[in-house]
Amino acid sequence: MASSVISRWLPGVATAAGYRRAWLWPDLRSGLVLTALLIPAGMGYATVAGLPPVTGLYATIVPLLAYAVFGPSRILVLGPDSALAPIIAATILPLAHGDPDRAVALAGLLAILVGVFMVIAGLLRLGVVTELLSKPVRVGYLNAIALVVIAAQLPALLGVATTADAPWGRLAEVATAVVAGDLVPAAAALGVVSLATILVMRRLRSRVPGVLVVVVLGTVATWALGLEQSMPVVGALPQGLPAPALTGLAWADVLALLAPAAGIALVAFTDTAVLSRSLAARRGEEVDGSDELRGMGLANIASGALGGFPISASSSRTPVAEAAGSRTQLTGIVGAALVLLFVLALPGLTAFLPDAVLAAVVIAAVLTLIDVRTQVRLWRVDRADALVGLAALVGVLVVGVLEGIVIALALSLLAFVEHARRPYRAQLGRVPGMRGYHDLSRHAEHAEPIPGLVIVRFDAPLFFANAAEFGTWVRRRVEDAGPDTRAVILAAEPITDIDSTAVDALVELDDYLHANGITLVLAELKDPVLDVLRRHGVAERFAPDRVAPTVGAAVDEFTGTLRGDLGGTRWDDGAEGAGET
Repeated sequence: MASSVISRWLPGVATAAGYRRAWLWPDLRSGLVLTALLIPAGMGYATVAGLPPVTGLYATIVPLLAYAVFGPSRILVLGPDSALAPIIAATILPLAHGDPDRAVALAGLLAILVGVFMVIAGLLRLGVVTELLSKPVRVGYLNAIALVVIAAQLPALLGVATTADAPWGRLAEVATAVVAGDLVPAAAALGVVSLATILVMRRLRSRVPGVLVVVVLGTVATWALGLEQSMPVVGALPQGLPAPALTGLAWADVLALLAPAAGIALVAFTDTAVLSRSLAARRGEEVDGSDELRGMGLANIASGALGGFPISASSSRTPVAEAAGSRTQLTGIVGAALVLLFVLALPGLTAFLPDAVLAAVVIAAVLTLIDVRTQVRLWRVDRADALVGLAALVGVLVVGVLEGIVIALALSLLAFVEHARRPYRAQLGRVPGMRGYHDLSRHAEHAEPIPGLVIVRFDAPLFFANAAEFGTWVRRRVEDAGPDTRAVILAAEPITDIDSTAVDALVELDDYLHANGITLVLAELKDPVLDVLRRHGVAERFAPDRVAPTVGAAVDEFTGTLRGDLGGTRWDDGAEGAGET
């Protein structure tokens, strides 16, 4: 009993208790490799979030340590994230009014609120909430986030001063500066070469991270050539341990950050859940979504309490740890310890790190978010899904990052309602030589409707959004069948639920058919749906003679035949399904 409680609430402790000696070197090696990415990525995303670079290192150290204890995934790497950084900036900078200390305090409070939302959701077992963001919406949203970050980092990459806040404004100012030659030559050269180097080494699958190469070479070149006077550099980091930085806050700040915190929590956990499930599947493991929520939430709370900002799982650093052979959470602990050592012992090294190189690191990272292939495939396969993804992209770019979260959620829900409102539906009949009842539209050359009967199937639960559509569609099938129709048989097996609006629609349809001398029969109706009809007081309307166990039984009742022989083949012998979709 005690071991199961520890395993659920303190997974890292359970892993440590069963740690194997063979895991030690792979974990140490992975931690060393990972550190080469943690430092530049942490500082870069802090800059994108409008915060001092050192906060990105604090937001790396603390969450890695916290998640090593409370997180269920063994090799997930947490830290600052490219998808969250622009949302954080859009949230805190308008409230900070140019005060960097207040910006840090607001970012910490935001992380704590994000963590609280996640912990509460985890305790309530709400891990399924991540499914609210459909794949097309997520693709469009992340494509837009990548473009926003690139637009924000291009000025630093090229040494261009800009004043615009919107992505399009920044891009226009950068283009004007490039045409006019108003660049800082050293910054532009280092930035472009650094970006090209990272991309080429990534393409060649170099064992040495391109990020590490450009950071080291860029820093050395700046120091050796004395370029720190002619272009922006990160500057020396403050020396010290992560510490609380929540001064100057008020309850009004809490209220202002509640809605953005909920949005960030959803986006962060959605990305984390996808990555966590993928890793667990590859390793033959299983991760509970609600446990992941709780672990992520505690890591965010710890980050905010000790000078950091909201974090998520990293889709770029986690695969590096996995490829280096990581076995357990010790990899993250080693990485956190080495980053802490850097902050304490070598903070002056960043005095010669060019902003242009850091911008190249960020741009190279967010380029991995851009997924044109999926967007093109969606356009070929499902235009509606593709348009939903494009709408999410345009919404973020035109309206804003924070508003884009709301748009993405609304589009996901609208897409769900639209799919449920107009599901696949079919009129069924006989196909010579085939058992069962089949979709007439899919067997147009050989299918035969049964004289006097209209057999229909609606492949979705009936609820308020599709109830009217259902009734209208059945009426059209009856009108098309002509005046000799005696009965409508609803193949109800796909209807797994029905709400009060749909019950009313079913009653209205029955009244309409009855007025035209037509009987409505419900075939293969599931017991839970029949229970709903009983609770609504309409079960008496559909007496036992109007609720058939199978479609075949209903056909027999109205045709007076024994499931009609066709060429010696009893076409609906055996399983009497309602046909194919």
